Amino acid sequence: MTLPHDLTAMRMAAAVRARELSPVEITDHYLDRIERLNPQVGAYVTVTAERARQEARAAEKAALDLPPDELAPLHGVPVPIKDLNMVNGVRMTFGSAVFTDLTGFADDNVVSLLRQAGSVLLGKTTTPEFGLPCYTESAVAPAARTPWDLERSAGGSSGGAAAAVAAGLAPIAQGSDGGGSIRIPSSVCGLFGIKPTRGRVSQGPIIPDLFGLSTNGPIARSVRDAALMLDVMSGPMPGDIYLAPPVEGTFLAHADRPPGRLRIARGAQPAVAGAEVHPHCLAAYEEASALLEELGHEVVELPPVFGPELVPHFELLWGVMATLTPVPREREHLLQPLTRWLREKGFATSAPQLFEAHAALQGALRSAFPVTDRFDAILHPTLALPPAPVGHFHDQEPEENFARQKDFTPFCAAYNISGQPAVNVPLHWSPDGLPIGVMLAGRLGGEGTLISLAAQLEEARPWIDRKPAIWDA
Repeated sequence: MTLPHDLTAMRMAAAVRARELSPVEITDHYLDRIERLNPQVGAYVTVTAERARQEARAAEKAALDLPPDELAPLHGVPVPIKDLNMVNGVRMTFGSAVFTDLTGFADDNVVSLLRQAGSVLLGKTTTPEFGLPCYTESAVAPAARTPWDLERSAGGSSGGAAAAVAAGLAPIAQGSDGGGSIRIPSSVCGLFGIKPTRGRVSQGPIIPDLFGLSTNGPIARSVRDAALMLDVMSGPMPGDIYLAPPVEGTFLAHADRPPGRLRIARGAQPAVAGAEVHPHCLAAYEEASALLEELGHEVVELPPVFGPELVPHFELLWGVMATLTPVPREREHLLQPLTRWLREKGFATSAPQLFEAHAALQGALRSAFPVTDRFDAILHPTLALPPAPVGHFHDQEPEENFARQKDFTPFCAAYNISGQPAVNVPLHWSPDGLPIGVMLAGRLGGEGTLISLAAQLEEARPWIDRKPAIWDA
């Protein structure tokens, strides 16, 4: 029997419009699953059950009173929000014991857009402290675990969002990505995730986008669900510093459009010195390369563009970003060791050093873009290693913790530096049943091409019917 969590978000929205499925029934179903299964996967830090049921009742009434074509695209579809994003009137912790008593006093722009699209808020998904690590373990919630192996991390920093979708605790989820934080958990949870072009989705009105590294984006089980969600989330807002190039048509339309024959570069050389790519991750990369050629695309080797010389500049920015969340002096002792370590580095950075790092990164991009723009897409392993055990990073001293993170994810951050769009495509599972993603990056403004290509890959090697054991619990 098909249950609500078996449906894609688009199929769910269509069933609501056709009055085949009630938003109240959908919401109650998910809240029941969250109550039973969230302790195992650590997807939610706050569940807004009363609010969700209230919004579902309003959505049900509208679905009965209005013609189907007047309903918003996600009408009655539950969508959780990452706990780095503010929702007015809802608890917000930033993944930190410092902020356990904070209540959101405004809606982030992305939250407002998802609300306008008709979504129902199930709650806030777990994130590590301030979204800084590539795993989701904190002092305010259980560790987020990949539903494919509950001894392993769901990644980060959108680990709770990915765990929710992969375990059937949400049909789609909002995430954010400042150094891989959508693509990393999408890879280890077997999902499709999009980091959009810089400036495509607004960071405002509270969160500044000074460095341009981070952006909001969708995490979903299918390409079309993610494309629709990106359509909903996209658009500039007053005060945004960055503006993405315009896209012809909708992202959803691109998912239904053949990509044509593309010129695709590929590279598996990590930008982090000393990092090694695990055989399972290389196997996923080689299989994706062969599939792309089988589908008629030209696949060539990527010339060197993003090398180890960029890593120290990114690390410097990461430390400075760790200082942007204000922490009262009397509560600094509540910070995680890694956060304190990064903030110490950030506070020790001088203004000239910060500008020098920015200048070095911009100079590197001026050399890189003429190379990367020769290709329609670029293929990499998403991660250098399979999903890591819970505690693999978190239980170490900060310096070793950070070193292990760099070895785990040496490919993702380059596209936060450049602002180019990038997606995780869940094409491969290891012999022991762990999802191993591959990453496709595109030109600035090239999300449409990536979505068309990913939809072609999804059709050729469908993954949506691959589900962890907990799915049927």
